[in-house]
Amino acid sequence: MEPLHQLLMLSSLLLVAGICFMPQVLTAEQDKVQIVHYQPEQVHLAFGESVLEMVVTWNTRDNTNESICEFGIEELQRLAKSPHGPTAFVDGGAKKATQYIHRVTLTKLEPNSTYRYHCGSQLGWSATYWFRTQFSHSDWSPSLAIYGDMGVVNAASLPALQRETQRGLYDAVIHVGDFAYDMCNENGEVGDEFMRQVETVAAYVPYMVCVGNHEEKYNFSHYTNRFSMPGGSENMFYSFNMGPVHFIGFSTEFYYFTQYGLGQIVMQYDWLERDLIEANSPENRLKRPWIITFGHRPMYCSNANSDDCTNHETVVRKGLPFLDMFGLEPLFYKYGVDVELWAHEHCYERMWPMYNYTVYNGSMAQPYVNPGAPIHIISGAAGNHEGREPFLERMPPWSAYHSQDFGYLRLQAHNRSHLYFEQVSDDKKGEVIDHFWVVKDNHGAYGSHLGSQMYDA
Repeated sequence: MEPLHQLLMLSSLLLVAGICFMPQVLTAEQDKVQIVHYQPEQVHLAFGESVLEMVVTWNTRDNTNESICEFGIEELQRLAKSPHGPTAFVDGGAKKATQYIHRVTLTKLEPNSTYRYHCGSQLGWSATYWFRTQFSHSDWSPSLAIYGDMGVVNAASLPALQRETQRGLYDAVIHVGDFAYDMCNENGEVGDEFMRQVETVAAYVPYMVCVGNHEEKYNFSHYTNRFSMPGGSENMFYSFNMGPVHFIGFSTEFYYFTQYGLGQIVMQYDWLERDLIEANSPENRLKRPWIITFGHRPMYCSNANSDDCTNHETVVRKGLPFLDMFGLEPLFYKYGVDVELWAHEHCYERMWPMYNYTVYNGSMAQPYVNPGAPIHIISGAAGNHEGREPFLERMPPWSAYHSQDFGYLRLQAHNRSHLYFEQVSDDKKGEVIDHFWVVKDNHGAYGSHLGSQMYDA
């Protein structure tokens, strides 16, 4: 019998018997695949409350109910857990997208040691990363990369920073505000992508940050939830020590987004003064004589736009309008801040030592040797879709050097008397376009050791 005849006969017999084979049709609910997101991503580091603590932060899309890090110098033999597990973070956009933020603090670390670590839960683990701890004393020379205003699109400096971090060039990174452009966009997906992109840097060295104007949406919720700075102020103001330097990060945005209350300005100002008083105690200033601040919007700039730093009475510098209260320039001058780092302007600008538009160079030949006022540096050119900032056709006399090139700043704190800065150009494929030394024989309040070259600008 032919195979076709056999198949027809079998079908007829099955039909007579009342048996019918029909393809299974699934309902829409049955056809839906349940996808879970337990794998850690967006891993990044920050200094903890002491120099030998490291905070590891990462995200999962779904709740794993636990946050674990396994770490060690040679093997992953130590375990640290969050006592509370992950924290749900709900984006303020239309989708109310939820993700889970994990934070684990690694404590009792050995100084000057390389640790390996991975993070996650019993439902999934990250790759293994590494970091190096700093010395427990101040007699060493930390190297940092410093920049602001880096987005997901046109992150010009990111490839070089990734490569140099993996080569071990940096002990920490300071990102001086404005991330992703913007972290809240597309229901938070832009922020997720930015944190994935910087993971090659931020999972290997402490990624220290301050808030910028592009983080304002939903009362800065993406900034306060995604990062884990020390100090307990929701990442808005804090300080940390590295070698001979006391670093202070703070929010310039309190002065501009006053709809969230004036109390935040007062609280930060009071904290800043207390921190500066402590840093200026004889014991601390001897151990860490350099004080460097970083905040997003600068007190001074020479850009041809309408930003506040182009105004003579900058709010951050002078304080609240009509009140002249809580201005930071007199505070920083009073307590002998050495260098003030800024961003916001998509450019690089180095200024002469200056206070209240008056230049106090150390001398004509050596302006940065024993200067009589803080040195302001803007490095906000790491790259984003908004492009570059124009400069004034006629530059003011207090501006020492400026460039529109995309790039980033490097700092090496050589010792208690010498700092070295250089600006790297991405446009010129890593060429150093500006470099200078800051040298000080004595540190402390200005006035008693003013520089010899003074003129109104």
